[in-house]
Amino acid sequence: MLTATDFDYVRRLVLERSAILLEPGKEYLVELRLKPIVRMRGLRDLGELVQLLRTDVSGSLQREVVEAMTTNETSFFRDVHPFETLRQSVLPELLRNRAAERVLNIWCGAASSGQEVYSIAMTLREHFPELAHWRVSIVATDLSREMILRCREARYSQLEINRGLPANLLIKYFERADMDWRIREDVRRMIDFREMNLAGNWAGLPVCDLVFLRNVLIYFDDATKRQILGKVRGLMRPGGYLFLGSSETTLNLDSRFEQVKFDRTLCYRVRA
Repeated sequence: MLTATDFDYVRRLVLERSAILLEPGKEYLVELRLKPIVRMRGLRDLGELVQLLRTDVSGSLQREVVEAMTTNETSFFRDVHPFETLRQSVLPELLRNRAAERVLNIWCGAASSGQEVYSIAMTLREHFPELAHWRVSIVATDLSREMILRCREARYSQLEINRGLPANLLIKYFERADMDWRIREDVRRMIDFREMNLAGNWAGLPVCDLVFLRNVLIYFDDATKRQILGKVRGLMRPGGYLFLGSSETTLNLDSRFEQVKFDRTLCYRVRA
C-alpha cells in the first residue's frame, strides 16, 4: 500500500506534470494504476517505485507514472448524439459559413486511443464529399505518448469495434489486421497526431472551427479549467463550436462562451 507521504508525492507529481487533480481518497486508484509498473519493472512494492521516482533524473519513469494516471476510456461515436449534431447541424452550418474560403480546421484535444477523432474523420468522409475540394486540417493531441502511438497505428480489437462502430463503416473504412481491424491508410492520413499537455504549451495548433474537448475537463480543478477554456477561446474562429462532455460546462468558468442547444446536445460558441 502507498503511505500518505508517497501518495502526496505522486499526487504533486501528477498535478505538476499534467494538471490532473488526485484528491484525497484516490489512493486506491493510484495503487491500481501503478501496480502494473511495479510488476513490469520487477520492483518489490509501491514504496520502491516511489523511491525510484524521487531519483528519476531522466524523467522517463515520471512520464510513465503520469501517463498511467490518465484515463483513456473512449469508444467510436461515443454517446451518439454529439455526432448526430455534428452531422445534422454543426457541420452543415460551418460549411455554409466557410464556403467562400473552403477551409475547415478541427482539433480533438484529448485523443486517447483515437476512436473519437476517427469517428469525426469518418463522418466527414461519409456525409460531406464536397470537403474533398476544401483544405481540411484535423489535429488530435493527447498527453500520453503511448496513446498517440496507438492512434497512429489505428488498430482496434473486435471488442473495441463492437463498441459503437456501425457495421457499414467497418466494411467501408477498415481492413483486417490478423485478429484485429485497422483503419484504412487514406483515413489515417487525414489526421495529424501530436503529443501535447493541455496544461502546457499549445504552440502550433491552428485557429479552429471545431474543437472537441470531451470528458477531460472533469479531471482538472476550476483554475485549470478556466485557463484551458481561455486558451480554447483564443483558438476559436468566429462562429466555431466547442464540444464538451455531457457532465462538463463552461458555466461559472468562462462567461465569454454561450450555450447553443441542438436537440439533445449542448455545444458552446464564443459570444460575438
